[in-house]
Amino acid sequence: MTHWNHRSDAVHWYMQEISSRVVAESGIPGDRYHLGKLTLRGLKDAPDYILQVDGATGETENFASALKRSVQCANAFRKLGYHHEDVVLLMGPNHIHLTIPMYAAFYLGMSVAGIDMTLGVNELRDTFKFNAPKVIFCQSERANDSVEALQGLNIKPQIVTFDQGNGFLSFSELLEKYGSETSVENFRAADFDSSNTLALLIATSGTTGLPKSAAVTHKNLALAVPYMWHTFENFPTPSRLPVVLSPIQWYSALFIFVFSPIIRQTRLQSSQPSTQEHAYYLINKYKPTFMMTSPNTLTTLFKAGDREKCDLTSFELILVGGSAVHPSLVKEVKEVCPNTELMVIYGMSELSGLAMAFDGSRTESLGRPISNCYVKLVDPYTLEEVTEPNKNGELWVKGPGVFKGYYRNKEATAEAINEDGWYRTGDILYRDSCDYYYFVDRMKLLLKYRNHQISPLELESVIVKHPAVLEVAVTGIPHKEHGDLPVAFIIPREGHKVTAQEIKDLVKESLTDTKQLRGGVIFLKELPLTSTSKTDRKKLAKLAQSMQPE
Repeated sequence: MTHWNHRSDAVHWYMQEISSRVVAESGIPGDRYHLGKLTLRGLKDAPDYILQVDGATGETENFASALKRSVQCANAFRKLGYHHEDVVLLMGPNHIHLTIPMYAAFYLGMSVAGIDMTLGVNELRDTFKFNAPKVIFCQSERANDSVEALQGLNIKPQIVTFDQGNGFLSFSELLEKYGSETSVENFRAADFDSSNTLALLIATSGTTGLPKSAAVTHKNLALAVPYMWHTFENFPTPSRLPVVLSPIQWYSALFIFVFSPIIRQTRLQSSQPSTQEHAYYLINKYKPTFMMTSPNTLTTLFKAGDREKCDLTSFELILVGGSAVHPSLVKEVKEVCPNTELMVIYGMSELSGLAMAFDGSRTESLGRPISNCYVKLVDPYTLEEVTEPNKNGELWVKGPGVFKGYYRNKEATAEAINEDGWYRTGDILYRDSCDYYYFVDRMKLLLKYRNHQISPLELESVIVKHPAVLEVAVTGIPHKEHGDLPVAFIIPREGHKVTAQEIKDLVKESLTDTKQLRGGVIFLKELPLTSTSKTDRKKLAKLAQSMQPE
């Protein structure tokens, strides 16, 4: 039996073994971090092993098929004249074709950007502008939108549709027409510097909704991502069946998509939208054992009154992160699935993975720093290091997982990474005397009332304890004299009634006078979300000023 609070080196020993074989074959030491060559090695090691299952259609694909198609795609890229760090843009559902161009790009040192397939034309134009793709893969129904979005931009990428239709070059036609130049046996991945070659451009909006792409290298990912499996003891194939419920622009999907061929892992995904009903169907039918997800998705899956439709007990381990995780959610999951380990993780795209390793000994803590990260807390105003325990500071991180910067955005990069290579996370944390770290809030979300700092998360943690509250988000209404007046947006549990006064009384009983809900309470049916499934604070701030709080 796996002990989830035990850190294992098994994943690192496995990565050492497979990367040593890659280096022995090429004679290039840096190839131990070359995701393309690691992927080729992994796919060749187990040709009959199933790589991916589309739970919506029942389609499966084994390693041999993925190897053949990804090599064909790489041949096509070479034939069309694409080069090192040209950008491949992926926009589609999680069908079995989606990651084939990704692996092909890794072979050649091209960069991959996964984007939200629901973006409108104007949003697509902004995304195309800062990612500057050479080739766009999408569904046929988005091809004309892509053409429209490209108008006026000084780029002319090839558009390839995963399916047939609309007169565009289809993926199958791309492979047939351009992909037969070199056989699998004779194919050789490109040689390049894995330390500086960009592998992924990960969409990151943070809490402000402003689009940027975190540029992470092959080496960033090769060194950082394995820590996602630091509690597993069996490699290859650490878990029977992880499920991917996230779209390709989310890290929670990317780390499984990138590493499943390397660590010999079958993954469950779906070409259908990830609604609650469809997620329940996938879980009931396939009994997945591992998942990484956001607090919002986890709340949806474990919603009282609905969760009885699904057997969620097949999960051995669930990782949850990306935004604040309320203790009440952790408690609810443990009550429904007492044998499932729920690990609250702290990481971000800019770190290529985790900064902290949760060990379960302090349930409200994020854990301690992982072994390949240097961290420190810094006073955001004086920039002096915070050395004493139980005092708030901004978390700064340094290490091999720290990204190269925001793609084609020098200004944002300079704000995020200082001259000494420290990445400023923008998160306020504190640590206890045993070096366990605790999340306080995002710096940009902190409210200020009469010179008193207020953490929305602290208010949310109190309000969500009310038995009638399903979800809550707190923001501020600007006041000329007093600063920010906290207002709470509440989603009540189905079948429960709660009044604004009850919520205000709960806060009054729990927190000091300066932290009261002077902006009022607003009831909603659902919280607005960003494309990365985080609560859209900008929309809430606008709602707070346009609606009449109680």
